[in-house]
Amino acid sequence: MQDFVDGTAFNNEQGNRARKLFAAVVLAALDDAIADDKKYGNGPDQIARWARSRDGREVLSCAGIDPNERVVEGLMDFVGKGVRTSVALSREESERRNAAQAEAA
Repeated sequence: MQDFVDGTAFNNEQGNRARKLFAAVVLAALDDAIADDKKYGNGPDQIARWARSRDGREVLSCAGIDPNERVVEGLMDFVGKGVRTSVALSREESERRNAAQAEAA
């Protein structure tokens, strides 16, 4: 019984690591699309094309993201804002956004 529990815990950990790896690929694709948007002005189109492709859908699924049209639109909106993922996920940016929302309300 102990071997079964250890094996299940190991498989669960491996699955979590794989999901994080694919999530990092999605973040890298977003950063690439943002760079394309700043350089060529076609970032949202690039991320939409990638997310709708077979490889993009596979990566999104492996990252635990349902690759539907709503997600594609969200990715396009994110790229259109032009904020790199490292900045958008930082604590300082989160605090700045919360402060701006509090002032607006």
